[in-house]
Amino acid sequence: MSSQNSAEALIECVPNISEGRDQQKIDKIVAAATAVPGVRCLDVDPGSDTNRTVITLVGAPDPISQAAFLLVKKAAELIDMSQHHGAHARHGATDVCPFIPVSGVTMEDCIEVARSVGKRIGEELEIPVYMYDRAALRADRTSLADVRRGEYEALSEKMSASEWAPDFGPAEFKSGPGVVTVGAREFLIAYNVNLNTRDKPKADDLAMEIREKGRAVRVEQKTPYYSSGQLLRYSEEKQHWPSNLTGEVFPSREALDQHLQENGTTLDKETAFFQQDMNSLDGEMVMKRGTFQHCRAVGWVIPEYGRAQISINLTDFNITNMHHVVDACRELADSRGLVVTGSELVGVVPYKALRESGEHYLRTQASSCGIPVGDIIATAVQSLGLSDISPFDVDASVLGLPTTRGTLTGMEVHAFTDEVSRDSPAPGGGSIAALAGALAAALSSMVANLTFGKRKYRKRQPEMEEIATEAQQLKDDLLRAVDADTAAFEDVIAAMRLPQGTETQSAERHQAIQDGYRHATEVPLNTAKLCLEVLSLARDATYRGLPAGITDAGTAGWMARAGVESALYNVRVNLVEIESSSWKE
Repeated sequence: MSSQNSAEALIECVPNISEGRDQQKIDKIVAAATAVPGVRCLDVDPGSDTNRTVITLVGAPDPISQAAFLLVKKAAELIDMSQHHGAHARHGATDVCPFIPVSGVTMEDCIEVARSVGKRIGEELEIPVYMYDRAALRADRTSLADVRRGEYEALSEKMSASEWAPDFGPAEFKSGPGVVTVGAREFLIAYNVNLNTRDKPKADDLAMEIREKGRAVRVEQKTPYYSSGQLLRYSEEKQHWPSNLTGEVFPSREALDQHLQENGTTLDKETAFFQQDMNSLDGEMVMKRGTFQHCRAVGWVIPEYGRAQISINLTDFNITNMHHVVDACRELADSRGLVVTGSELVGVVPYKALRESGEHYLRTQASSCGIPVGDIIATAVQSLGLSDISPFDVDASVLGLPTTRGTLTGMEVHAFTDEVSRDSPAPGGGSIAALAGALAAALSSMVANLTFGKRKYRKRQPEMEEIATEAQQLKDDLLRAVDADTAAFEDVIAAMRLPQGTETQSAERHQAIQDGYRHATEVPLNTAKLCLEVLSLARDATYRGLPAGITDAGTAGWMARAGVESALYNVRVNLVEIESSSWKE
Protein backbone atom coordinates (compact mmCIF):
# COMPACT_ATOMS: atom_id res chain seq x y z
CA MET A 1 0.00 0.00 0.00
CA SER A 2 1.57 3.27 -1.01
CA SER A 3 1.23 6.52 0.85
CA GLN A 4 0.96 8.25 -2.51
CA ASN A 5 -2.27 6.42 -3.28
CA SER A 6 -3.89 7.25 0.04
CA ALA A 7 -2.78 10.91 0.13
CA GLU A 8 -5.09 13.78 -0.77
CA ALA A 9 -4.95 14.44 -4.52
CA LEU A 10 -3.27 17.83 -4.92
CA ILE A 11 -1.88 19.61 -7.97
CA GLU A 12 0.00 22.90 -7.81
CA CYS A 13 -0.56 25.38 -10.63
CA VAL A 14 1.79 28.37 -11.00
CA PRO A 15 0.47 30.78 -13.65
CA ASN A 16 2.74 33.72 -14.52
CA ILE A 17 0.72 36.70 -15.76
CA SER A 18 2.14 39.69 -17.61
CA GLU A 19 0.99 42.28 -15.10
CA GLY A 20 2.96 43.31 -12.03
CA ARG A 21 2.01 46.94 -11.48
CA ASP A 22 -1.79 47.28 -11.48
CA GLN A 23 -2.89 45.69 -8.20
CA GLN A 24 -6.59 45.91 -9.08
CA LYS A 25 -6.08 43.83 -12.21
CA ILE A 26 -3.95 41.31 -10.31
CA ASP A 27 -6.61 40.97 -7.61
CA LYS A 28 -9.38 40.38 -10.18
CA ILE A 29 -7.35 37.71 -11.97
CA VAL A 30 -6.54 35.91 -8.71
CA ALA A 31 -10.18 36.18 -7.60
CA ALA A 32 -11.35 34.48 -10.81
CA ALA A 33 -9.25 31.42 -9.92
CA THR A 34 -9.97 31.29 -6.19
CA ALA A 35 -13.73 31.53 -6.79
CA VAL A 36 -13.55 27.82 -7.62
CA PRO A 37 -14.41 25.76 -4.52
CA GLY A 38 -11.50 23.63 -3.35
CA VAL A 39 -8.77 25.89 -4.78
CA ARG A 40 -6.41 27.74 -2.45
CA CYS A 41 -4.05 30.57 -3.36
CA LEU A 42 -0.76 30.06 -1.56
CA ASP A 43 1.12 33.08 -2.87
CA VAL A 44 0.84 36.13 -5.14
CA ASP A 45 4.25 37.62 -6.01
CA PRO A 46 4.10 40.74 -8.21
CA GLY A 47 7.19 42.44 -9.67
CA SER A 48 7.11 46.02 -10.88
CA ASP A 49 10.34 45.91 -12.92
CA THR A 50 9.42 42.63 -14.59
CA ASN A 51 5.74 43.72 -14.86
CA ARG A 52 4.87 40.14 -14.05
CA THR A 53 3.11 38.29 -11.22
CA VAL A 54 3.69 34.70 -10.16
CA ILE A 55 0.54 33.14 -8.68
CA THR A 56 0.65 29.84 -6.77
CA LEU A 57 -2.58 27.83 -6.62
CA VAL A 58 -3.25 24.36 -5.26
CA GLY A 59 -6.23 22.02 -5.48
CA ALA A 60 -7.53 18.65 -6.65
CA PRO A 61 -7.33 17.91 -10.41
CA ASP A 62 -10.84 19.03 -11.46
CA PRO A 63 -10.99 22.26 -9.41
CA ILE A 64 -7.44 23.30 -10.34
CA SER A 65 -8.21 22.74 -14.04
CA GLN A 66 -11.26 25.01 -13.82
CA ALA A 67 -9.33 27.63 -11.82
CA ALA A 68 -6.50 27.73 -14.37
CA PHE A 69 -8.97 28.15 -17.25
CA LEU A 70 -10.83 30.99 -15.52
CA LEU A 71 -7.56 32.72 -14.64
CA VAL A 72 -6.39 32.61 -18.27
CA LYS A 73 -9.79 33.91 -19.38
CA LYS A 74 -9.73 36.84 -16.96
CA ALA A 75 -6.08 37.69 -17.76
CA ALA A 76 -6.94 37.80 -21.48
CA GLU A 77 -9.77 40.24 -20.71
CA LEU A 78 -7.67 42.60 -18.57
CA ILE A 79 -4.16 42.48 -20.06
CA ASP A 80 -3.32 43.96 -23.47
CA MET A 81 0.04 42.59 -24.55
CA SER A 82 0.42 45.26 -27.26
CA GLN A 83 0.88 47.77 -24.39
CA HIS A 84 3.06 45.55 -22.19
CA HIS A 85 6.66 46.33 -21.29
CA GLY A 86 8.77 44.60 -18.64
CA ALA A 87 12.20 43.17 -17.88
CA HIS A 88 11.11 39.52 -17.97
CA ALA A 89 10.80 37.40 -21.11
CA ARG A 90 7.11 37.05 -22.04
CA HIS A 91 4.77 36.34 -24.95
CA GLY A 92 1.29 36.21 -23.46
CA ALA A 93 -1.15 37.73 -20.97
CA THR A 94 -0.90 34.43 -19.12
CA ASP A 95 2.66 33.75 -20.14
CA VAL A 96 3.10 30.27 -18.68
CA CYS A 97 0.76 27.94 -16.82
CA PRO A 98 2.50 24.82 -15.47
CA PHE A 99 0.83 22.01 -13.49
CA ILE A 100 2.91 20.25 -10.83
CA PRO A 101 2.22 17.03 -8.88
CA VAL A 102 2.13 17.52 -5.10
CA SER A 103 0.45 14.48 -3.54
CA GLY A 104 -1.87 11.67 -4.55
CA VAL A 105 -1.25 12.34 -8.26
CA THR A 106 1.41 11.37 -10.79
CA MET A 107 3.24 13.34 -13.44
CA GLU A 108 1.04 11.53 -16.00
CA ASP A 109 -2.03 12.94 -14.23
CA CYS A 110 -0.58 16.47 -14.51
CA ILE A 111 0.25 15.98 -18.19
CA GLU A 112 -3.35 14.94 -18.81
CA VAL A 113 -4.68 17.97 -16.90
CA ALA A 114 -2.31 20.35 -18.73
CA ARG A 115 -3.28 19.07 -22.17
CA SER A 116 -7.00 19.18 -21.41
CA VAL A 117 -6.71 22.76 -20.11
CA GLY A 118 -4.59 23.77 -23.10
CA LYS A 119 -7.16 22.29 -25.48
CA ARG A 120 -10.00 24.07 -23.70
CA ILE A 121 -8.20 27.43 -23.80
CA GLY A 122 -7.59 27.03 -27.52
CA GLU A 123 -11.14 25.96 -28.36
CA GLU A 124 -13.26 28.07 -25.99
CA LEU A 125 -11.16 31.23 -25.65
CA GLU A 126 -9.64 30.99 -29.14
CA ILE A 127 -6.20 31.84 -27.79
CA PRO A 128 -3.20 30.06 -29.38
CA VAL A 129 -1.63 27.54 -26.98
CA TYR A 130 1.80 25.91 -26.98
CA MET A 131 2.43 22.89 -24.76
CA TYR A 132 5.87 22.70 -23.10
CA ASP A 133 8.09 20.70 -20.74
CA ARG A 134 6.64 17.28 -19.79
CA ALA A 135 3.31 18.08 -21.47
CA ALA A 136 4.93 19.02 -24.81
CA LEU A 137 3.35 17.43 -27.86
CA ARG A 138 6.53 17.94 -29.90
CA ALA A 139 10.14 17.29 -28.89
CA ASP A 140 11.27 20.73 -30.12
CA ARG A 141 8.83 22.45 -27.73
CA THR A 142 10.03 20.90 -24.49
CA SER A 143 12.16 23.93 -23.55
CA LEU A 144 10.23 27.02 -22.49
CA ALA A 145 13.10 29.21 -23.67
CA ASP A 146 12.87 27.70 -27.17
CA VAL A 147 9.10 28.15 -27.33
CA ARG A 148 9.29 31.76 -26.09
CA ARG A 149 12.28 32.79 -28.20
CA GLY A 150 11.71 36.21 -29.76
CA GLU A 151 8.99 36.89 -27.18
CA TYR A 152 5.72 38.71 -27.93
CA GLU A 153 7.26 40.96 -30.58
CA ALA A 154 8.20 37.97 -32.75
CA LEU A 155 4.79 36.27 -32.63
CA SER A 156 3.25 37.93 -35.71
CA GLU A 157 5.99 36.69 -38.04
CA LYS A 158 6.71 33.50 -36.10
CA MET A 159 3.14 32.22 -36.21
CA SER A 160 2.93 32.68 -39.97
CA ALA A 161 5.41 29.80 -40.32
CA SER A 162 3.89 26.32 -40.38
CA GLU A 163 6.46 24.94 -37.91
CA TRP A 164 5.15 27.38 -35.30
CA ALA A 165 1.48 26.52 -35.63
CA PRO A 166 0.10 26.28 -32.08
CA ASP A 167 -0.73 22.94 -30.49
CA PHE A 168 -4.26 24.17 -29.74
CA GLY A 169 -6.33 27.16 -30.83
CA PRO A 170 -6.20 29.34 -33.94
CA ALA A 171 -2.97 29.57 -35.91
CA GLU A 172 -3.07 33.34 -35.97
CA PHE A 173 -1.48 36.15 -34.00
CA LYS A 174 -3.72 37.61 -31.27
CA SER A 175 -2.35 41.04 -30.35
CA GLY A 176 -4.25 41.36 -27.06
CA PRO A 177 -3.67 38.06 -25.22
CA GLY A 178 -0.67 36.85 -27.24
CA VAL A 179 -0.22 33.12 -26.63
CA VAL A 180 -0.39 30.87 -23.58
CA THR A 181 2.25 28.23 -22.85
CA VAL A 182 0.81 25.39 -20.79
CA GLY A 183 2.92 22.60 -19.34
CA ALA A 184 3.59 20.06 -16.64
CA ARG A 185 6.78 19.90 -14.60
CA GLU A 186 8.15 18.60 -11.35
CA PHE A 187 7.81 20.61 -8.16
CA LEU A 188 10.55 23.22 -7.70
CA ILE A 189 11.86 23.38 -4.13
CA ALA A 190 13.48 26.72 -3.26
CA TYR A 191 15.94 25.83 -0.54
CA ASN A 192 18.77 27.75 1.14
CA VAL A 193 21.67 26.31 3.12
CA ASN A 194 23.01 28.61 5.87
CA LEU A 195 26.72 29.11 6.55
CA ASN A 196 28.60 30.62 9.51
CA THR A 197 30.23 33.26 7.31
CA ARG A 198 29.39 36.56 5.64
CA ASP A 199 31.79 35.83 2.77
CA LYS A 200 29.92 35.43 -0.53
CA PRO A 201 32.86 33.82 -2.41
CA LYS A 202 32.93 31.05 0.19
CA ALA A 203 29.25 30.35 -0.43
CA ASP A 204 29.83 30.53 -4.20
CA ASP A 205 32.62 27.97 -3.89
CA LEU A 206 30.25 25.41 -2.36
CA ALA A 207 27.41 26.31 -4.72
CA MET A 208 29.50 25.63 -7.80
CA GLU A 209 30.49 22.23 -6.45
CA ILE A 210 26.93 21.00 -5.98
CA ARG A 211 25.06 22.62 -8.90
CA GLU A 212 24.44 20.59 -12.04
CA LYS A 213 26.19 23.13 -14.29
CA GLY A 214 29.35 22.78 -12.23
CA ARG A 215 32.36 25.02 -12.68
CA ALA A 216 35.70 25.51 -14.40
CA VAL A 217 38.33 22.87 -13.62
CA ARG A 218 41.23 24.00 -11.43
CA VAL A 219 44.35 22.22 -10.19
CA GLU A 220 46.99 22.82 -7.54
CA GLN A 221 44.74 24.56 -4.99
CA LYS A 222 46.69 26.74 -2.56
CA THR A 223 43.93 26.65 0.07
CA PRO A 224 41.02 24.30 0.78
CA TYR A 225 38.95 26.50 -1.54
CA TYR A 226 38.71 25.17 -5.07
CA SER A 227 38.80 28.71 -6.46
CA SER A 228 42.39 29.10 -5.26
CA GLY A 229 43.64 26.69 -7.92
CA GLN A 230 44.96 27.28 -11.43
CA LEU A 231 42.45 27.25 -14.31
CA LEU A 232 42.82 24.59 -16.97
CA ARG A 233 42.30 25.53 -20.63
CA TYR A 234 42.41 23.68 -23.91
CA SER A 235 45.34 24.56 -26.19
CA GLU A 236 45.66 23.27 -29.73
CA GLU A 237 49.06 24.94 -30.19
CA LYS A 238 50.54 23.27 -27.10
CA GLN A 239 48.56 20.03 -27.64
CA HIS A 240 47.23 20.52 -24.13
CA TRP A 241 43.99 18.55 -23.70
CA PRO A 242 42.95 18.32 -20.02
CA SER A 243 40.26 15.95 -18.75
CA ASN A 244 37.30 17.57 -17.00
CA LEU A 245 36.91 14.36 -14.99
CA THR A 246 40.39 13.98 -13.53
CA GLY A 247 42.42 17.05 -14.51
CA GLU A 248 44.89 14.76 -16.31
CA VAL A 249 46.36 16.35 -19.46
CA PHE A 250 46.43 14.37 -22.74
CA PRO A 251 48.64 15.07 -25.77
CA SER A 252 45.81 15.07 -28.33
CA ARG A 253 42.10 15.55 -28.70
CA GLU A 254 41.80 11.91 -29.75
CA ALA A 255 43.56 10.67 -26.61
CA LEU A 256 41.30 12.82 -24.43
CA ASP A 257 38.19 11.54 -26.16
CA GLN A 258 39.36 7.94 -25.70
CA HIS A 259 39.84 8.62 -21.97
CA LEU A 260 36.36 10.12 -21.70
CA GLN A 261 34.76 7.19 -23.55
CA GLU A 262 36.39 4.81 -21.10
CA ASN A 263 34.62 6.76 -18.37
CA GLY A 264 31.19 6.63 -19.99
CA THR A 265 31.09 9.94 -21.85
CA THR A 266 32.62 11.77 -24.83
CA LEU A 267 34.21 15.13 -25.51
CA ASP A 268 31.22 16.00 -27.67
CA LYS A 269 28.76 15.29 -24.84
CA GLU A 270 30.78 17.20 -22.25
CA THR A 271 31.32 20.31 -24.34
CA ALA A 272 27.72 20.31 -25.56
CA PHE A 273 26.54 20.17 -21.94
CA PHE A 274 28.39 23.44 -21.29
CA GLN A 275 27.31 24.93 -24.66
CA GLN A 276 30.87 24.95 -25.98
CA ASP A 277 31.72 24.37 -29.64
CA MET A 278 33.82 21.19 -29.80
CA ASN A 279 35.54 22.49 -32.93
CA SER A 280 36.52 25.82 -31.34
CA LEU A 281 37.95 24.82 -27.98
CA ASP A 282 41.33 26.52 -28.25
CA GLY A 283 41.70 28.79 -25.21
CA GLU A 284 38.37 27.71 -23.70
CA MET A 285 38.15 26.79 -20.02
CA VAL A 286 37.77 23.14 -19.16
CA MET A 287 34.41 22.72 -17.42
CA LYS A 288 33.29 19.96 -15.06
CA ARG A 289 29.79 18.98 -14.03
CA GLY A 290 28.62 19.49 -10.47
CA THR A 291 27.59 16.79 -8.03
CA PHE A 292 23.82 16.85 -8.43
CA GLN A 293 21.40 16.73 -11.33
CA HIS A 294 18.37 19.03 -11.29
CA CYS A 295 20.16 21.36 -8.92
CA ARG A 296 20.79 25.07 -9.49
CA ALA A 297 22.80 26.97 -6.90
CA VAL A 298 24.48 30.32 -6.25
CA GLY A 299 26.05 31.94 -3.22
CA TRP A 300 24.74 35.15 -1.69
CA VAL A 301 24.76 37.14 1.54
CA ILE A 302 21.62 38.09 3.48
CA PRO A 303 22.53 41.11 5.66
CA GLU A 304 19.48 40.77 7.92
CA TYR A 305 20.49 37.17 8.66
CA GLY A 306 24.12 38.15 9.18
CA ARG A 307 25.35 35.22 7.10
CA ALA A 308 25.95 33.85 3.65
CA GLN A 309 23.68 31.24 2.10
CA ILE A 310 23.83 28.77 -0.72
CA SER A 311 20.63 29.54 -2.61
CA ILE A 312 19.38 26.34 -4.27
CA ASN A 313 16.57 25.42 -6.64
CA LEU A 314 15.82 21.69 -6.77
CA THR A 315 13.88 21.13 -9.99
CA ASP A 316 13.16 17.41 -9.46
CA PHE A 317 13.27 16.29 -5.83
CA ASN A 318 12.72 12.69 -6.97
CA ILE A 319 16.32 12.83 -8.25
CA THR A 320 17.95 15.34 -5.89
CA ASN A 321 16.26 16.14 -2.59
CA MET A 322 17.07 18.48 0.29
CA HIS A 323 18.98 15.93 2.35
CA HIS A 324 21.25 15.14 -0.59
CA VAL A 325 22.45 18.73 -0.98
CA VAL A 326 22.64 19.68 2.68
CA ASP A 327 24.68 16.57 3.54
CA ALA A 328 27.07 17.34 0.67
CA CYS A 329 27.32 20.98 1.80
CA ARG A 330 28.15 19.84 5.33
CA GLU A 331 31.05 17.74 4.05
CA LEU A 332 32.31 20.50 1.74
CA ALA A 333 31.99 23.12 4.48
CA ASP A 334 33.86 20.97 6.98
CA SER A 335 36.76 20.51 4.56
CA ARG A 336 37.00 24.31 4.27
CA GLY A 337 36.70 25.15 7.96
CA LEU A 338 33.10 26.31 7.61
CA VAL A 339 29.95 25.16 9.42
CA VAL A 340 26.47 24.61 7.98
CA THR A 341 24.27 26.06 10.74
CA GLY A 342 20.99 24.92 9.21
CA SER A 343 18.79 25.49 6.19
CA GLU A 344 15.71 27.38 5.06
CA LEU A 345 12.72 26.57 2.87
CA VAL A 346 11.36 29.37 0.71
CA GLY A 347 7.66 28.87 0.10
CA VAL A 348 6.23 25.37 0.38
CA VAL A 349 7.46 21.81 -0.02
CA PRO A 350 5.61 18.60 -0.93
CA TYR A 351 4.96 16.22 1.94
CA LYS A 352 6.59 13.41 -0.04
CA ALA A 353 9.88 15.33 -0.30
CA LEU A 354 10.07 16.15 3.41
CA ARG A 355 9.04 12.62 4.38
CA GLU A 356 11.84 11.16 2.21
CA SER A 357 14.34 13.41 3.99
CA GLY A 358 13.02 12.28 7.39
CA GLU A 359 13.27 8.62 6.41
CA HIS A 360 16.82 9.21 5.12
CA TYR A 361 17.97 10.51 8.50
CA LEU A 362 16.18 7.75 10.39
CA ARG A 363 18.08 5.20 8.29
CA THR A 364 21.44 6.93 8.84
CA GLN A 365 20.89 6.69 12.60
CA ALA A 366 19.79 3.04 12.28
CA SER A 367 16.27 3.81 13.48
CA SER A 368 13.02 2.29 12.22
CA CYS A 369 11.03 4.23 9.62
CA GLY A 370 7.85 2.52 10.80
CA ILE A 371 6.86 5.39 13.06
CA PRO A 372 4.03 7.99 12.93
CA VAL A 373 4.07 10.57 10.15
CA GLY A 374 4.51 13.44 12.61
CA ASP A 375 7.66 11.84 14.03
CA ILE A 376 9.14 11.34 10.55
CA ILE A 377 8.46 14.99 9.64
CA ALA A 378 9.91 16.18 12.96
CA THR A 379 13.07 14.17 12.22
CA ALA A 380 13.37 15.88 8.83
CA VAL A 381 12.87 19.38 10.28
CA GLN A 382 15.46 18.80 13.01
CA SER A 383 18.01 17.05 10.78
CA LEU A 384 17.82 19.65 7.99
CA GLY A 385 17.95 22.47 10.54
CA LEU A 386 14.86 24.14 9.09
CA SER A 387 14.28 26.19 12.25
CA ASP A 388 17.78 27.70 12.19
CA ILE A 389 16.63 31.20 11.16
CA SER A 390 12.99 31.18 12.23
CA PRO A 391 10.52 28.59 13.56
CA PHE A 392 9.40 26.17 10.84
CA ASP A 393 5.61 25.98 10.51
CA VAL A 394 4.88 22.45 9.31
CA ASP A 395 1.17 23.07 8.68
CA ALA A 396 1.79 26.18 6.57
CA SER A 397 4.86 24.95 4.72
CA VAL A 398 4.11 21.32 3.81
CA LEU A 399 1.68 20.62 0.96
CA GLY A 400 -0.34 17.40 1.14
CA LEU A 401 0.49 16.76 4.80
CA PRO A 402 -1.92 14.16 6.23
CA THR A 403 -4.01 15.78 8.94
CA THR A 404 -6.84 14.86 11.31
CA ARG A 405 -7.93 18.48 11.75
CA GLY A 406 -11.72 18.74 11.55
CA THR A 407 -12.21 14.96 11.54
CA LEU A 408 -13.68 12.52 14.02
CA THR A 409 -10.24 11.09 14.75
CA GLY A 410 -8.99 14.61 15.42
CA MET A 411 -11.27 14.80 18.45
CA GLU A 412 -10.13 14.01 21.97
CA VAL A 413 -10.88 10.42 22.98
CA HIS A 414 -13.62 11.33 25.45
CA ALA A 415 -15.25 13.72 22.96
CA PHE A 416 -15.26 11.07 20.23
CA THR A 417 -16.69 8.49 22.63
CA ASP A 418 -19.43 10.93 23.66
CA GLU A 419 -20.22 11.59 19.99
CA VAL A 420 -20.66 7.87 19.35
CA SER A 421 -22.98 7.57 22.35
CA ARG A 422 -25.47 10.21 21.19
CA ASP A 423 -28.84 9.44 19.58
CA SER A 424 -27.60 9.78 16.00
CA PRO A 425 -26.90 6.79 13.74
CA ALA A 426 -23.43 8.03 12.78
CA PRO A 427 -20.67 7.60 13.75
CA GLY A 428 -21.70 4.00 14.27
CA GLY A 429 -20.49 0.45 13.90
CA GLY A 430 -18.58 1.00 10.63
CA SER A 431 -16.54 3.84 12.11
CA ILE A 432 -15.83 1.83 15.28
CA ALA A 433 -14.74 -1.15 13.14
CA ALA A 434 -12.22 1.11 11.39
CA LEU A 435 -11.01 2.51 14.71
CA ALA A 436 -10.54 -1.03 16.07
CA GLY A 437 -8.42 -1.87 13.03
CA ALA A 438 -6.39 1.33 13.43
CA LEU A 439 -5.62 0.49 17.07
CA ALA A 440 -4.65 -3.05 16.08
CA ALA A 441 -2.27 -1.65 13.46
CA ALA A 442 -0.78 0.71 16.06
CA LEU A 443 -0.15 -2.17 18.47
CA SER A 444 1.43 -4.27 15.69
CA SER A 445 3.75 -1.38 14.84
CA MET A 446 4.62 -0.93 18.52
CA VAL A 447 5.67 -4.57 18.93
CA ALA A 448 7.70 -4.47 15.70
CA ASN A 449 9.47 -1.26 16.74
CA LEU A 450 10.23 -2.62 20.23
CA THR A 451 11.75 -5.72 18.61
CA PHE A 452 13.69 -3.56 16.11
CA GLY A 453 15.36 -1.72 18.99
CA LYS A 454 16.58 -4.84 20.81
CA ARG A 455 20.17 -5.86 20.09
CA LYS A 456 19.23 -9.50 20.54
CA TYR A 457 16.92 -9.33 17.48
CA ARG A 458 19.27 -7.37 15.23
CA LYS A 459 18.92 -9.91 12.42
CA ARG A 460 15.17 -9.34 12.40
CA GLN A 461 15.44 -5.55 11.97
CA PRO A 462 14.53 -5.48 8.23
CA GLU A 463 11.54 -7.75 8.87
CA MET A 464 10.39 -5.71 11.88
CA GLU A 465 10.78 -2.40 10.05
CA GLU A 466 8.66 -3.73 7.18
CA ILE A 467 5.92 -4.79 9.62
CA ALA A 468 6.05 -1.43 11.41
CA THR A 469 5.98 0.58 8.18
CA GLU A 470 3.05 -1.37 6.71
CA ALA A 471 1.20 -1.14 10.02
CA GLN A 472 1.66 2.65 10.13
CA GLN A 473 0.21 2.99 6.63
CA LEU A 474 -2.75 0.73 7.48
CA LYS A 475 -3.30 2.66 10.70
CA ASP A 476 -3.53 5.95 8.79
CA ASP A 477 -5.80 4.47 6.11
CA LEU A 478 -8.14 3.05 8.75
CA LEU A 479 -8.25 6.35 10.64
CA ARG A 480 -9.41 7.98 7.40
CA ALA A 481 -12.02 5.21 7.09
CA VAL A 482 -13.53 6.27 10.45
CA ASP A 483 -14.72 9.51 8.85
CA ALA A 484 -15.37 7.92 5.45
CA ASP A 485 -17.90 5.51 6.97
CA THR A 486 -19.78 8.29 8.72
CA ALA A 487 -19.76 10.45 5.58
CA ALA A 488 -21.08 7.55 3.48
CA PHE A 489 -24.03 6.99 5.82
CA GLU A 490 -24.78 10.72 5.86
CA ASP A 491 -25.01 10.58 2.04
CA VAL A 492 -27.75 7.95 2.40
CA ILE A 493 -29.64 10.17 4.85
CA ALA A 494 -29.28 13.16 2.49
CA ALA A 495 -30.66 11.07 -0.39
CA MET A 496 -33.67 10.07 1.71
CA ARG A 497 -34.44 13.74 2.31
CA LEU A 498 -34.66 14.56 -1.41
CA PRO A 499 -38.08 15.71 -2.68
CA GLN A 500 -40.40 13.09 -4.18
CA GLY A 501 -43.41 15.17 -5.15
CA THR A 502 -43.20 14.32 -8.86
CA GLU A 503 -42.48 11.12 -10.74
CA THR A 504 -39.11 12.51 -11.89
CA GLN A 505 -38.16 13.60 -8.37
CA SER A 506 -39.18 10.24 -6.96
CA ALA A 507 -37.04 8.41 -9.54
CA GLU A 508 -34.04 10.66 -8.85
CA ARG A 509 -34.45 10.16 -5.10
CA HIS A 510 -34.70 6.39 -5.52
CA GLN A 511 -31.51 6.30 -7.61
CA ALA A 512 -29.67 8.55 -5.15
CA ILE A 513 -30.62 6.23 -2.28
CA GLN A 514 -29.41 3.19 -4.23
CA ASP A 515 -26.13 4.95 -5.07
CA GLY A 516 -25.76 5.98 -1.43
CA TYR A 517 -26.23 2.43 -0.16
CA ARG A 518 -23.69 1.13 -2.68
CA HIS A 519 -21.11 3.60 -1.43
CA ALA A 520 -22.10 2.85 2.18
CA THR A 521 -21.39 -0.81 1.40
CA GLU A 522 -18.06 -0.25 -0.36
CA VAL A 523 -16.56 1.76 2.52
CA PRO A 524 -16.92 -0.92 5.25
CA LEU A 525 -15.94 -3.60 2.74
CA ASN A 526 -12.66 -1.72 2.25
CA THR A 527 -12.35 -1.39 6.04
CA ALA A 528 -12.74 -5.17 6.37
CA LYS A 529 -10.00 -5.75 3.78
CA LEU A 530 -7.65 -3.35 5.58
CA CYS A 531 -8.38 -4.99 8.94
CA LEU A 532 -7.61 -8.38 7.42
CA GLU A 533 -4.19 -7.06 6.36
CA VAL A 534 -3.67 -5.80 9.93
CA LEU A 535 -4.62 -9.24 11.27
CA SER A 536 -1.84 -10.74 9.16
CA LEU A 537 0.68 -8.23 10.55
CA ALA A 538 -0.52 -8.92 14.11
CA ARG A 539 0.11 -12.63 13.53
CA ASP A 540 3.64 -11.88 12.29
CA ALA A 541 4.28 -9.62 15.29
CA THR A 542 3.03 -12.39 17.60
CA TYR A 543 5.32 -15.08 16.19
CA ARG A 544 8.36 -12.96 15.25
CA GLY A 545 8.31 -10.13 17.79
CA LEU A 546 10.02 -10.19 21.15
CA PRO A 547 8.25 -12.47 23.69
CA ALA A 548 7.55 -9.58 26.07
CA GLY A 549 5.26 -8.07 23.44
CA ILE A 550 3.16 -11.18 22.82
CA THR A 551 0.16 -9.92 24.80
CA ASP A 552 0.21 -6.64 22.86
CA ALA A 553 0.43 -8.51 19.56
CA GLY A 554 -2.33 -10.84 20.70
CA THR A 555 -4.53 -7.88 21.57
CA ALA A 556 -3.80 -6.48 18.09
CA GLY A 557 -5.00 -9.75 16.59
CA TRP A 558 -8.30 -9.71 18.48
CA MET A 559 -8.88 -6.03 17.68
CA ALA A 560 -8.15 -6.62 13.99
CA ARG A 561 -10.52 -9.60 13.95
CA ALA A 562 -13.19 -7.44 15.58
CA GLY A 563 -12.60 -4.85 12.89
CA VAL A 564 -13.02 -7.40 10.09
CA GLU A 565 -16.20 -8.97 11.46
CA SER A 566 -17.76 -5.68 12.57
CA ALA A 567 -17.15 -4.05 9.19
CA LEU A 568 -18.75 -7.03 7.46
CA TYR A 569 -21.87 -6.59 9.62
CA ASN A 570 -22.23 -3.17 8.01
CA VAL A 571 -21.67 -4.62 4.54
CA ARG A 572 -24.40 -7.22 5.08
CA VAL A 573 -26.98 -4.82 6.50
CA ASN A 574 -26.51 -2.38 3.60
CA LEU A 575 -26.72 -5.14 0.98
CA VAL A 576 -30.31 -5.76 2.09
CA GLU A 577 -31.25 -2.29 0.77
CA ILE A 578 -29.64 -2.76 -2.66
CA GLU A 579 -31.91 -3.98 -5.45
CA SER A 580 -29.33 -5.08 -8.04
CA SER A 581 -28.76 -8.78 -7.45
CA SER A 582 -25.72 -8.84 -9.77
CA TRP A 583 -24.04 -6.01 -7.84
CA LYS A 584 -24.85 -7.70 -4.51
CA GLU A 585 -23.39 -10.98 -5.78
